[in-house]
Amino acid sequence: MSNQYSRSPEALRRLTETQVRVTQEGGTEPAFRNEYWDNHEPGIYVDVVSGQPLFSSTDKYDSGTGWPSFTKPISAGTVRAVTDRSYGMVRTEVRSTGADSHLGHLFGDGPADRGGERYCMNSAALRFVPVADLEEQGYGEYVSLFEPRATGDEDTSS
Repeated sequence: MSNQYSRSPEALRRLTETQVRVTQEGGTEPAFRNEYWDNHEPGIYVDVVSGQPLFSSTDKYDSGTGWPSFTKPISAGTVRAVTDRSYGMVRTEVRSTGADSHLGHLFGDGPADRGGERYCMNSAALRFVPVADLEEQGYGEYVSLFEPRATGDEDTSS
């Protein structure tokens, strides 16, 4: 993992009260009352603290929970799972590897045909970068996630 994604005092000063509560104190925002639960735009989601790419809209789905849910991270090594024993429960917490931000929790009730995992994230831990802004914001390597894939069915007879 690149060292360019880390937590700094400057980055923490830019966070809202809710973002601090979620990313630094392990809080949870209200279901259905958060910024990205119903976002359907193509793009990527990055750590609000460090800017580390975490998830792609190509792996986002409506889990019915009221939080943004993904079937997998954007690439291996961007998040890590930690056992969370808070509130008298045992859950799997998801944290970013760069800034060690609390992002949300991992559950085993995701779409079976896509691996069966549900990364249930807090919008307050994320910043959305639309496809049109990927290059400009330094995430150009992710543009290819949104390009049409060749299926081998194209007509090349002309």
